[in-house]
Amino acid sequence: MNQETHSVVVQLIGYEYRFACQPSERDELLEAARYLNERMGAIRNHGKHLSLEAIAVMTALNLSHDLLQQQRHTAEAEAIISRQVRDLLQKVDAVL
Repeated sequence: MNQETHSVVVQLIGYEYRFACQPSERDELLEAARYLNERMGAIRNHGKHLSLEAIAVMTALNLSHDLLQQQRHTAEAEAIISRQVRDLLQKVDAVL
């Protein structure tokens, strides 16, 4: 099912940007823009003389770091759960 795209305007640290998105993705785009605006604003507030480009790059690096940490955490949790499931299956097999 092909939906037409709509134009959505978001503000990031005082600048307006226009994006095209599916109507079903609008709310998530706005939520992502709010989050990005908060993160960029925090960096700008720590270094008032940074260029927009520097703020964007620093924010991207911080978000990339956060994502990598979350991926590692998820992989570790999955490994623990897999071990626990394997151990439980062995116990069930031993009882049967």
